[in-house]
Amino acid sequence: MSASKPPRPAVVALRYDRERSPAPTVVAKGSDELAQRILAIARENGVPVREDADLLRLLAACELGDEIPTELFSAVAGLLAYLYELNGELGGKRAA
Repeated sequence: MSASKPPRPAVVALRYDRERSPAPTVVAKGSDELAQRILAIARENGVPVREDADLLRLLAACELGDEIPTELFSAVAGLLAYLYELNGELGGKRAA
């Protein structure tokens, strides 16, 4: 039996601006060193970060600039609700 490789760090970043688009859009994605850089930029700018391996796997299939597919609306809506609640708890400040 071979040793399994550790999972590669990966990220997908979304932007949701309901005035510009009806659905969140993929604005960055990457793995390994690029993933670490995307996370560092997010944290430097107070952008909330949430880990969800299943959702990541599905979002990673999207291309940069794509709106998320309708099949993922429910899962991403749950994520957005969590982030809006988190922002409220922080008095409108962004979470890191």
